[in-house]
Amino acid sequence: MRYVRTKVKCHSGYKLNEYPIAFEFQNRFTEITEIVDRWYEGGIDVSRPALYYFKVRSMEGKLYLLRYDPLFNTWHLADFDQKD
Repeated sequence: MRYVRTKVKCHSGYKLNEYPIAFEFQNRFTEITEIVDRWYEGGIDVSRPALYYFKVRSMEGKLYLLRYDPLFNTWHLADFDQKD
């Protein structure tokens, strides 16, 4: 799966960028209708900072994977339906 950097609009509740609500794809923002799954990896070992993942469904019904790196405050996107 190949990730590309993207812009994401988020809900910020008890923490910054708590979860995504829309993301930029092909030069336009796409609204998220459902967060299908979410998880994180790393964070315990300082050599592996935490990364947060969100499997989301767009308005068009397509699945995408968003990855958030809080250390650099960056988001990356992978088209979950696309086969590489």
